[in-house]
Amino acid sequence: MKRSAGFTLLEVIVAIAILGIAVTVVLQLFSANLRAISVSGDYVTAATRAEAKMREILSDDRLSEKFSSEATQEGYRIDVSITDVMKERTENLQVKLLEVDLTIHWIQGTKQKSMSLRTFKVVEKIAG
Repeated sequence: MKRSAGFTLLEVIVAIAILGIAVTVVLQLFSANLRAISVSGDYVTAATRAEAKMREILSDDRLSEKFSSEATQEGYRIDVSITDVMKERTENLQVKLLEVDLTIHWIQGTKQKSMSLRTFKVVEKIAG
C-alpha cells in the first residue's frame, strides 16, 4: 500500500481548532489591555485637571476658609474645601495653617469615579 504525503483531515481540524483557541486568547489579552489603557487615561486626565486646579488655588495669596464646587464642560465636578487647622497652635503666630482638600469626580461608563488631593499652605493672618 502506498502512503501519500500530507495531512489527514483529522490533523487539519485539530490544527485549526488549536489556532482558533490561540487567536481568541491573544485577542482577549489585547482587549483587556485596551480597556486598562482607557481607564488609566481617564485617571491621568482627572489627576492633571485636579493638579492644575490645586495650583490655581495655592497661587492665591489671600487664601481663606471656604467650600466650593464647580462642574466643568468636560463632565468633571471639582469640590474644594479649605479649612483652618491647628488654630490652637497658631493663635499666637502671625500665620495660620490651611488644609486644602480637593476632590474631582467623573463618570466612567456607569460608575462614578473620584480622586482626592490634599495639601497644606501657610498664609499670613489678616489683621482685623
